[in-house]
Amino acid sequence: MSGNESRFAAICQITDREVLPPKTPSRLEELWATDVFTLNKMQACLPKDVFKAIKKTVQTGGKLDVSAAGVVAAAMKDWAISKGALYYAHVFYPMTNITAEKHDGFVSVQSDGSVITEFTGKVLVQGEPDGSSFPNGGIRSTFEARGYTAWDVTSPAYVMQTDNGVTLCIPTVFISWSGEALDKKTPLLRSNAAMSKAATRLLKLLGHTDVATVNSSCGAEQEYFLVDSHFANSRPDLLLTGRTLFGRPAAKGQQFDDHYFGAIPERVQVFMQDVEERMYRLGIPAKTRHNEVAPGQFELAPFFEAANVASDHQQMTMTILKNTAKKHGFICLLHEKPFAGINGSGKHVNWSVGNATQGNLLDPGDTPHANLQFLLFCGAVIRGVHKYGPLLRAVVASASNDHRLGANEAPPAIISVYLGSQLEDVFEQIKKGEVKDSAHAGVMNLGVDTLPEFPKDPGDRNRTSPFAFTGNRFEFRAVGSNQAVSGPLVAMNTILTDSLIWIADELEAELAKGAEMSAAAYTVLKEVMDLHSPVVFGGNGYSEEWHKLAVERGLLNLPTTADALPMLKAKHIEELFERTGVLSAVELESRFEVYSEQYIQVIEMEAKLVISLAKTVIYPAAFRYLSELSGTISSLKAIGVALEAESVEKVAALTKLMMDTVSKLSEALGKHDFASTEEHMQYSATTLRPLMDKVREYADALEGEVADDLWPLPKYQEMLFIK
Repeated sequence: MSGNESRFAAICQITDREVLPPKTPSRLEELWATDVFTLNKMQACLPKDVFKAIKKTVQTGGKLDVSAAGVVAAAMKDWAISKGALYYAHVFYPMTNITAEKHDGFVSVQSDGSVITEFTGKVLVQGEPDGSSFPNGGIRSTFEARGYTAWDVTSPAYVMQTDNGVTLCIPTVFISWSGEALDKKTPLLRSNAAMSKAATRLLKLLGHTDVATVNSSCGAEQEYFLVDSHFANSRPDLLLTGRTLFGRPAAKGQQFDDHYFGAIPERVQVFMQDVEERMYRLGIPAKTRHNEVAPGQFELAPFFEAANVASDHQQMTMTILKNTAKKHGFICLLHEKPFAGINGSGKHVNWSVGNATQGNLLDPGDTPHANLQFLLFCGAVIRGVHKYGPLLRAVVASASNDHRLGANEAPPAIISVYLGSQLEDVFEQIKKGEVKDSAHAGVMNLGVDTLPEFPKDPGDRNRTSPFAFTGNRFEFRAVGSNQAVSGPLVAMNTILTDSLIWIADELEAELAKGAEMSAAAYTVLKEVMDLHSPVVFGGNGYSEEWHKLAVERGLLNLPTTADALPMLKAKHIEELFERTGVLSAVELESRFEVYSEQYIQVIEMEAKLVISLAKTVIYPAAFRYLSELSGTISSLKAIGVALEAESVEKVAALTKLMMDTVSKLSEALGKHDFASTEEHMQYSATTLRPLMDKVREYADALEGEVADDLWPLPKYQEMLFIK
């Protein structure tokens, strides 16, 4: 079957298919966390002293009592087997943004040839996968294969149920034989511990005597696209890169704003309900679902959780979305920009800090101007973002996210803080040295008696800000849809830790001078604003005026990953991570090497595929169309009918321009003599990417000229609108 026949056959198969019937929904109470080895389940099957030790570690971050591991392992094994599990897996998150797991059976062969099920405490606590092929950024040589996984007791074990069986999954960290972190979980746990220590110190300075462990929290809004698998399987670019390297925008895109929050298509809603059931069984608090702005785009948002658990759940969510989509005949696209000309996908990370005794430390209350605790923690965020904004840009840098940032659909690559009108006014008062009041929110009167009055929020939202305060948390809007949230969480926790330490030092110095607490706090906050207020911006982040103003304020504009990743090598960033104990210089360097290599490899892979598709798919279609047109013109001339040859000339010209550019791209790909990784990245960004875009420009123009029945690739109007 030729490409175009396959395309039309796909349309028929999709339009004729039957939607999978929705399952009869179970009661939430019956579903919730049934596949999770929760503390309640532990309490029911563990001795009191063992359960008490495990609970203390989970809730306070205290040292794990390894002697209890054997008892826990036996209970965990029995529970998993009762759920149908025959295998267990230490699950970890290498520096690839995906989840890794190695499955081992519970089986143990005895001397008489019989078998028993076995799972020891030693096996629970420590595993040893072959780590030779995971990215390590130069931490070790290829032949040095040993790597360890270690049980993270603070994130609960669970069973993953698939059509192929049930597996006990144990969240772990992944480290090298020499102890360096090779994963994304270890730095997150370190950053939480460092932040808790610094926050506890400040809270005690403020007079609190009972201070529980402080933790960061996370709620990550996951955006994604769904494309029918019949279409996706006919698009090698979607299958290999996650995005369309070619594709002419459809006549209708998102300009009518009729998809956003519209009625969810029946087939998609059945898929969503299936996803949510799987998530609820795993204790993942899926809260919101809706159509997003672009056609074919949707969003799933969970409720807030402790950052470490939320990070694990986010990885599980991406896996569930992809696997469940296949069952429903879809491909789930998590790439930040699968389709040109319409909005891409982000993963807004809502982040806050708090504990069981003082609550949410970023809650301003009704009188934020008088809430010293809130002002100091919020001031610490402002200072951290200003000092380490380039770090925040670097941790969301990827070849795919570069397509999205600053494109009137996502915040710009300039990192700034939006506080809202109320808080911006309060911090401006602090800067001037006289704090009087907070602007009140007021009441919304809708002018209809049957509609209730309700309180307004004290400030509007700003979708153009990469780092926006949204009531009792900050929303980091620059995170990409395909990224693990742990990297951004590590950065936010670490810069907050540094600022809390600085604020506590300054506060102690003021108190030592005899200042009263309130006066000392406002003095420190004034210094924060004197030094760091340039990062606060409440206007339009897309505007040219802001880009100019940001430069005047000394804020960096790092538009590409090639510009952003080298910030990881900056001396003050290295010192930040070493000083807080989150990453050593070697571990930080490894991350630069891994992420820069991934950036280069993605662009080179895409370039190779652009060349291949242009040569073997698009050029033949254009050539066939030219042949048909030429034959038609010749036949009509033979009977005395004149036909303009303008279309032939246009198609021929576009085809030649495309193939000439393909030749230039092929030649450019052959360059390998680079003085540094930074130079190689810049070459990828400034030479390869523009040539790829130029090939696409000509190919997309051809799509608008070549007869529809000859065009081999599924088109945007089909992939986005046929569900």
